[in-house]
Amino acid sequence: MKVKVISRSEEEYTRERSSDLRKVQRNYDPLLHQFEKAHEYTRALNAAKLDRIFAKPFLAALPHDDGITCLARNPKLVNSIVAGSADGDIRIWDIPRERTLRRLVGHTGAVKGVSFAPDGETCVSASTDATVKLWKVPYAPFEAGDVQEDAHAVFEFSGKNAFRGIDHHWDRQSFATASAGVDIWDHSRSEPVQTFNWGADTVTSVRFNPAEPDVFASTGGDRSLALYDLRRSTPLRKLVMQTRCNALAWNPLEPFNFTAANEDCCLYTFDMRKLTSALCVHKDFVSAVMDVDYSPTGREFVAGSYDRSVRIFSVSGGHSREVYTTQRMQRVFAVRFSGDATYVFSGSDDMNVRCWKAKASEQLGVRLPREKHKQAYNEALLERYKHMPDVKRIVRHRHLPTPIYKAAKMRRAVQDSDKRKLQRRIEHSAPGSIVVKPERKKKILAQLE
Repeated sequence: MKVKVISRSEEEYTRERSSDLRKVQRNYDPLLHQFEKAHEYTRALNAAKLDRIFAKPFLAALPHDDGITCLARNPKLVNSIVAGSADGDIRIWDIPRERTLRRLVGHTGAVKGVSFAPDGETCVSASTDATVKLWKVPYAPFEAGDVQEDAHAVFEFSGKNAFRGIDHHWDRQSFATASAGVDIWDHSRSEPVQTFNWGADTVTSVRFNPAEPDVFASTGGDRSLALYDLRRSTPLRKLVMQTRCNALAWNPLEPFNFTAANEDCCLYTFDMRKLTSALCVHKDFVSAVMDVDYSPTGREFVAGSYDRSVRIFSVSGGHSREVYTTQRMQRVFAVRFSGDATYVFSGSDDMNVRCWKAKASEQLGVRLPREKHKQAYNEALLERYKHMPDVKRIVRHRHLPTPIYKAAKMRRAVQDSDKRKLQRRIEHSAPGSIVVKPERKKKILAQLE
């Protein structure tokens, strides 16, 4: 004789606290729940509203004595960031305790770039005083309290011109600097090992590819984006745009793609294998974009602008999903994602490094299992109903400072006017006489090899 027994585990039916509801079995037959879609939509609407209510992204401000010009994250530590300022001061910050571990003293000009070696124990910094310095990086002690100490450089490299950027090789003990050209240096040599020049009188930034470490890219003062290979003596390819690019960042998940921060208020994502057209144009800023950095997940990136705002974009999104501003924050010159993609750091002209949450309404600290399930359920609801007008309006709405709001409104009016003008020209011209270039190709002037 067969006996059917209902078997239930005790863990699933034991309440975590006395106020919790007991688990009840449900029959998910749609005929029994005719209003389930309406209930789900209401829950999605409430989830969108709660998401905006609890959006408190700002966490901390770390003060300096002058404007912040560059930031760098340690590849081996999640809780550390290095910030360089315009007075030549470099500080290593312990983020959880909001304290300075070291002041790296030695530069007499503005620090334009800081980059870590792959071991996370040394870093290099470049300055407008035409020197590059090599530093040892300490770990944060477990004891609380102020541990600030001054530290001096282990080694110094002297150049002929002011340096504008620096990046360390992902595998070897060498690094690249951006000045009048691109120089490749070795830790054990006082002179450049290799030098690349291609038309630009000033190179503003340089970045190594994370997957193919011998390949790197640079942005120049002649409005160019150039690709190089250490295994060759000459640059590979050069792209000339209408306006200058200030910085670039490689996508760690798709290392053949990189994003450039441009002076025309936009960011352009390119595929290094096909530079004739941009993969995506990222808009929303109302002034020049000064810096860009990818999340370690490779699915989104953060950018900082001269309009005093920080925005987070999806890799394939034309518009930002988040914008961060404060009343006191001035022009943003440096941005970085944290190593665990949970936080965003911004360095601005008002002498502060600010720490933000990457997800504005995310609950920090230890969460109970039921809280995690609730959050995952709310995110799934928003994903399912994101196309509904009310949900879309609530999720997308952001309060912006008045200057940014007015500038964006003016930009939209100018763009609409240009669009109408082009449409009328097409209507009153012979068919095929006016060729309209797509948005992704419009800003590209030439490609040189």
